[in-house]
Amino acid sequence: MRRLSIILALLAIAAAPPRPNVLAFGDSLTAGYGLEQGLGFAPQLQGALRRHGIAATVIDGGVSGDTSQAGRARLAWTLDGLAQKPDLVILELGANDMLRALDPAVTEANLDAMLSELKKRKIKVVLAGMRAAPNLDPGFIARFDRIYPTLAKRHGATLYPFFLDGVAGVEGTVQPDGMHPTFGGIKRIVTGILPTVKQALGAF
Repeated sequence: MRRLSIILALLAIAAAPPRPNVLAFGDSLTAGYGLEQGLGFAPQLQGALRRHGIAATVIDGGVSGDTSQAGRARLAWTLDGLAQKPDLVILELGANDMLRALDPAVTEANLDAMLSELKKRKIKVVLAGMRAAPNLDPGFIARFDRIYPTLAKRHGATLYPFFLDGVAGVEGTVQPDGMHPTFGGIKRIVTGILPTVKQALGAF
């Protein structure tokens, strides 16, 4: 009887859906700036994945105000501090670099280093792209907007071209500061990126 119970327990474990871990590593856009706890990107994405049959845990690795340099400085120890290696990292950084008009070459170098670190650790990546504000210098815009497709191709990462697609400049989807998404804006972001995340998770 005990042997049968063990066999049944093992079968139940085998039949249980895999539970992937996803790290949303970014700035205030992934940290849920201005929103109540539980309403930001990570919890909304986790809920959406589970509604689609993927029993994922999405870890909020966003820090408001982070530039690509700050993200680069904390990536390794963030990964080392997790209970287990994530199955996927959504890398969303660069917006603050753009807003501060930092040299796009520096932003590219920082993101390149982070993608190299993730590749070394054999972690899949969705690179969440950002686009320069249209009121900036055209030369800066061209250099900045090339960063994400160039790096995705270089590292074989999955590219989601624009994290704020359907939100940037759309009335009712951003907070009064004109930059950070509302709850509804985050919901729209999650709806947009969800197919890309599901595809990147693959077998899960």
